[in-house]
Amino acid sequence: MTYCVGMKLDRGLVFMSDTRTNAGVDNISVFKKMHSWEVPGERVITLMSAGNLATTQAVVSILEERTKAPGERSPSLLEAPSMFQVARMVAKVLKDVIAEHEQAGQQAAAFGATLILGGQIDGTEPRLFLIYPEGNFIEAGDDTPFFQIGETKYGRPILVRAYRPEMSFAEAVKLLMVSFDSTVKANLTVGLPLDLQFYEEGSLTLGYQSRIEANDEDFQRISNGWGEALTAALDSLPDIEL
Repeated sequence: MTYCVGMKLDRGLVFMSDTRTNAGVDNISVFKKMHSWEVPGERVITLMSAGNLATTQAVVSILEERTKAPGERSPSLLEAPSMFQVARMVAKVLKDVIAEHEQAGQQAAAFGATLILGGQIDGTEPRLFLIYPEGNFIEAGDDTPFFQIGETKYGRPILVRAYRPEMSFAEAVKLLMVSFDSTVKANLTVGLPLDLQFYEEGSLTLGYQSRIEANDEDFQRISNGWGEALTAALDSLPDIEL
């Protein structure tokens, strides 16, 4: 399983993903699920993936190959005039990869994947999309300012209660760490290290990037502090008369 979050702030975009994949409790591996492309001063594009690893790796490989020879055969992420067109391109690649498995006589459902795509192209606003395995997608807005893929249920209540569009990047990371910590503790198929990336609106260059390891001091402080805060909050609530 996987857990990835893409969040839209007034300041820009924040992405965080775990790195755990598993084919059973005795076959656990670490794979990067966040990939970025940039043309400094012109565009920045980030993609996160959840689902069948063969499918998601094929999608990323196809998109990467097209960037190396743009215009020769198929459209490239580096040529699309808008993030909407980038989303259409990525969605088609995902749908085609899944269809190839189906044509080979394999169950398409077993090769499903879901993607979060975000970024900015010069002259347009930053945009964030959630792409489904069927090849359709939706865009983040004021009513839905963040997307989750993978094991979403444990970390979602944290985001719903505490998200604010005016948050700083530091505040957003603290919120995401709590959300991921809750998910990691509740589900063994999600685990550290975590990949983190910021994109500041208008910068048109990749922002801060980091890998958060299991022994990361900041993550441990957030994890321990959140547990203590929950205990204190529970103790402060009025007792129930029985």
